Amino acid sequence: MGFKLGTAKQPVANKGVVSKKLSFKSDDASIPGNPVIRKNLDPGILGEANMDGSIFISNKIQPNSQEERQVLLHEMRHATDMRLGKLSYNDDSVYYDGVTYPRETRNGKDMIKVDGQWKEAGDDFPWEKTANI
Repeated sequence: MGFKLGTAKQPVANKGVVSKKLSFKSDDASIPGNPVIRKNLDPGILGEANMDGSIFISNKIQPNSQEERQVLLHEMRHATDMRLGKLSYNDDSVYYDGVTYPRETRNGKDMIKVDGQWKEAGDDFPWEKTANI
């Protein structure tokens, strides 16, 4: 029995950069399987990976820029960790690598307890250290 591949367009990569994407969105920032949504994010936040697989990216980031690529790569690492079950979160906690980190709002800011101290979002969280490029 024969098998015909057909003539459908496939993604083309050159030196690790995908030049054609299989996506129904016209936004170049779209990632198959992970919708990318541009929106107004809080000051200092460039991107967010969500439990549903979507990624929010700040509408202040220039489309097709190097900064956009870096933010998307960073958030895709979080999305991958979530799909693998290594990272998850809810309103009360962040769960990373088998450890529960309590989470609450203090003085209007989202705070997470790490190493016995309440900290505001930053690069010193364990799940951020592995996602930095």
